[in-house]
Amino acid sequence: EGIELLRVNGNRLLETVLEMGKIGEIGLGSNRQALTDEDRLGRDLFVKWCQDAGLTVVFDEVGNIFARRNGKDNTLPPVMTGSHLDTQPTGGKYDGIYGVLAGLEVIRTLNERGVVTDAPLELSVWTNEEGARFAPAMLGSGVWAGEMELQSVLDIRDRDGLRLGDELDRIGYRGDRPAAARPLRAFLEAHIEQGPILEAEGIEVGTVTGVQGSRWYDLTIDGVPVHAGPTPMEYRIDPVMGATRIVSYLYKLAAAHSPWGRATFGNIFAEPASRNTVPERVVVNVDLRHPDAVVLDAMDEAFRRHADHVCGELRLNCSVSEIWHMPVTMFDPDVVHAVRSAATDLGLSNMDIVSGAGHDALYVAKTAPTGMIFIPCRDGVSHNPKEYATPEHMEAGANVLLHAMLRLSRFAQ
Repeated sequence: EGIELLRVNGNRLLETVLEMGKIGEIGLGSNRQALTDEDRLGRDLFVKWCQDAGLTVVFDEVGNIFARRNGKDNTLPPVMTGSHLDTQPTGGKYDGIYGVLAGLEVIRTLNERGVVTDAPLELSVWTNEEGARFAPAMLGSGVWAGEMELQSVLDIRDRDGLRLGDELDRIGYRGDRPAAARPLRAFLEAHIEQGPILEAEGIEVGTVTGVQGSRWYDLTIDGVPVHAGPTPMEYRIDPVMGATRIVSYLYKLAAAHSPWGRATFGNIFAEPASRNTVPERVVVNVDLRHPDAVVLDAMDEAFRRHADHVCGELRLNCSVSEIWHMPVTMFDPDVVHAVRSAATDLGLSNMDIVSGAGHDALYVAKTAPTGMIFIPCRDGVSHNPKEYATPEHMEAGANVLLHAMLRLSRFAQ
């Protein structure tokens, strides 16, 4: 009774986020890369806060942290929320951290009001989400979901040759619990959007329906190296001519699938890289993205077809090699509905949105019903000390998290 009136303490949430941000503080942002001394201090503070809130805290073999609040029926699978505490080398104070501490604020609010959910609740901190120190990203959730092999991850080394498993031991966060998925009623991750859409639309909360798919390629085009001066344009077999036409086409292809199509060219290099020689080879790193698997497949086919056509016309040899494919991930309809309904019932403006970035929820979704809550961030800036979310948006997102978790835990079966 009166549960619909329950609200988090926005001032306390803000204070908690800023307190965590002081660890590894660099100007406006933070540097707490995974398994550094700063990461240990951030973890220690989080664990203390959880213990103060009466939670039972455990670590697993890859350093993921789980903090549990018992429910009325502890045989029911828990409703879990969480994100990550590690940052980029020049990171902000909100990416990941907001999701972890919004979950903690939900627990504190329930404790204050004496609310006991039917199912237990859990907070999670996933190890090395950023991938800044140990590549690739999302290692903790990847191992937990069975998508990465534990020993291989423990053997990963950073740029200084330090081994992940050794650093986990050094900071005291390698636990005995198996790093393996277990039954969950649901998993929810609150997060800043890391993009400009919500702010531009004037929307307070994004109901995340899934994570867009991504395909990475190396486009390699071979021509004939000749002297830049004596060789007329019409006589050249120039791989740059082919590359520019293909890149231009892919920009148009992404625009044709607006607003979600993406085409990015993060690196373009030529051989022999001599100013006055037509290159013999050009390699373009291509990243195509879309949240609809059918559309992404169509973009892939159109890319390959157009590359063959252009290179044939210009007497060039080309190859399109796929380097990585991150499939489209659609979140669980019931969890998405719980988020959308909570935002609507709270009177918050909201819209469905697709995540353009990977998150721990991507891996958790392979094992459990999953959803995400986005809040706006100023100018869409993230992975930058200038990253910022307003206290009002943080409070709004945490209230959505609170009521979505209440809905899901009340009906856990």
